[in-house]
Parts: sequence; structure tokens; C-alpha cells
Amino acid sequence: MNEHHTHHDMHHEDHGALGHHDHGGGLKSMAASATLHCLTGCAIGEIIGLMIGTAAGLSNGVTIAMSIGLAFVFGYTLSTLPLLKAGLGAGAALSVVLAADTLSIATMEVVDNLVMAIIPGAMDAGLVNVLFWIGMMIALTVAFFAAYPVNRHLLQRGKGHALTHEYHAAPAATSGLRRLIPSIPTGALVAAIVAFMLGGLVVATADDLADTSTNSHSR
Repeated sequence: MNEHHTHHDMHHEDHGALGHHDHGGGLKSMAASATLHCLTGCAIGEIIGLMIGTAAGLSNGVTIAMSIGLAFVFGYTLSTLPLLKAGLGAGAALSVVLAADTLSIATMEVVDNLVMAIIPGAMDAGLVNVLFWIGMMIALTVAFFAAYPVNRHLLQRGKGHALTHEYHAAPAATSGLRRLIPSIPTGALVAAIVAFMLGGLVVATADDLADTSTNSHSR
């Protein structure tokens, strides 16, 4: 009887330790996914804001403010769409997303813009400049690692993306306008943004090489 009881206790302890380990791994994975999800929205908003600001000849301050505003808009939008598709009302979905994503997006924006400001000339480089794209890549990478512990802490407390997780697992709407809402995997968004930024870097590099070639021929 005692042996059976002892074996049961040991099995329970082993199962508990395994469960804790799995939970830790799951938490890391969820935190990384949540951070990438926020990062895609931030990146889309910032790049669009910088493109508009550069094309319109706006000052750095106005361009940065617009980029930050668009980062929040796109970040919230990407998080709201799956909730709407799951059947949540627009107001309820937005309130959940505001509670879930605001701290993460704010952390990213502060860090991202700080890094861009620290890199000499990155803010004034313009879109057709290698420094801009390299600076943006560095800034977004640093922003990811800055926001990751924030998301992990929120998830541990049942906040942040934990608030939206249950809706992501809900069946998607099959009728009405909600069925037209696209389901875009975070991985696909990340791949598209990386490809776009690499494309920008290639164009900027080609422009630099063309300028160098022109200058060398004119001498």
C-alpha cells in the first residue's frame, strides 16, 4: 500500500514537473508569437508613415508622429480582424485588443524610434538609402527583443494576448460579411515585410551603385 502510494506520488510529481516544463515552453512560444504579431502591425504602419512623410516632404517630427499613429492603427487592426471573424462585436473586439496590445505596441514604438534616433543619419536618410533600411531592420529587431519580455509577463498574468487567445481558437464565421474577413497567418505577414524591406535595401543599394558609377564616369 505504501509502495503504491509512493509510486503514485512520484508519478504525480513527475507529471507536474513535465507539465510545468511544457507550460514554460508554451509560454515562450506564445510570447514570441504575440510579439511577432504586434511587430508586423508596427512595421507596416511605420513604413507607410515614413513613405508618406518622405514623399510629401514633411518634417521628421511630423513623419515620426504619423508613423507611430499608423503603427498603432495597423497593430490594433491586425489583432481585431480575427476577433471579428470569430463573431465578436466591433466594440467588444476593440476593447479586448486595446487591453491586450497597447503596452506591447507602445514598448516597440519607444524602442524602435529611439534606436533609429541613435543611429547617425538614419532618420534623415530617406527611403532610397541603404542606411535607412539597415537602420529599420536593426530598430525592429531590438524592438522585438524589448517587447518579448513584456508580452511574456502579461501572458503569465493572464493578460496581453491571453485575452485574445480564446477567440483565435473559436470557429470562423461562415456566413455574412464576417466570412470575407481574411485570415492572414503571422508568418506570412512577417515574410512579406522581410521581403519588402530586403527589396527596399536592394533598390537603395542599386541606386548607390548607379550614383557611384555616374560620378566615376563624370570625372
